[in-house]
Amino acid sequence: MDIQFSIIIPVYNRPQEIDELLESLTKQDLKDDFEVLIVEDGSENSSEEIVNKYRSKLNLNYFYKENSGAGASRNYGMQRASGNYFIILDSDVIVPSQYLSEVKKALEENYTDAFGGPDAAHPSFTALQIAINYSMTSMLTTGGIRGKKKAVGKFQPRSFNLGLSKIAFEKTNGFSKMKAGEDIDLTFRLWKKGFETQLIEKAFVYHKRRSTIKQFFKQTFAFGTARPILNKKYPETAKLTYWFPSLFIIGIDFAIIVVFFGYWQLLVFYGVYFTGIFLDSLLQNKNLQVAFLSIITTITQFYGYGLGFLESRFLKK
Repeated sequence: MDIQFSIIIPVYNRPQEIDELLESLTKQDLKDDFEVLIVEDGSENSSEEIVNKYRSKLNLNYFYKENSGAGASRNYGMQRASGNYFIILDSDVIVPSQYLSEVKKALEENYTDAFGGPDAAHPSFTALQIAINYSMTSMLTTGGIRGKKKAVGKFQPRSFNLGLSKIAFEKTNGFSKMKAGEDIDLTFRLWKKGFETQLIEKAFVYHKRRSTIKQFFKQTFAFGTARPILNKKYPETAKLTYWFPSLFIIGIDFAIIVVFFGYWQLLVFYGVYFTGIFLDSLLQNKNLQVAFLSIITTITQFYGYGLGFLESRFLKK
């Protein structure tokens, strides 16, 4: 099969990020032609001027539409793409030069109609961004389900770095109207249609994620609210492990309370766990500041996801 890539990038008020992403796409070592579609999702701070800088270097198409969310913007781009295999990227990623070559090689060796790739922290990222990346990808926090190991059952691609064939898009109609968890929802519908997914480990991107603790909390809270909705929609996919962040934060709160009654043993357990987070992050990142921040970002992640999960599960109809 002759694979022709179309890269779809929704953007909302982030022209600087698009500048860095497009610059990285000009450095791809893939010899094949590929197109890039920028879908401006009703931004007040337009990226068009930035996009125009790269028209002589890339096969670019720029679209401006009313704000409707990232999922609808991705669909909008795929509907207008000329390739037969779509690559969805978030605007806050930077793509290594070998990215497209690795994707093509993997698909030629083992073709699937959808794939996902991991993310990594670029050396230029701030200490907080590196710590956030650690918390989102570490075996000690998420169990590696976001792309650092294969032994996680059938792989669920994430929308910051996701591939989808034109055939699979047409059969599933792409992303749903969900504001969070729409990539997981798409994966479940792909499986129901008989399409296979895979993790391409070498197709990683540098993902900036959020740049403040407040933004990161808001993002993980949204992830948490999406999971009960997905569990209800696809009950066969529900797992006990999705409750772990909520149980974890309830346990922390309980441990702090019982300290006042002389029972400190439970708090010691959490102390050991966060010491492990510190040491593991230090080993991986070789940076004391990042290691300390990894404790804060891990706590933020658990509280964001855990509280979002509980609110969605018990308070929302």
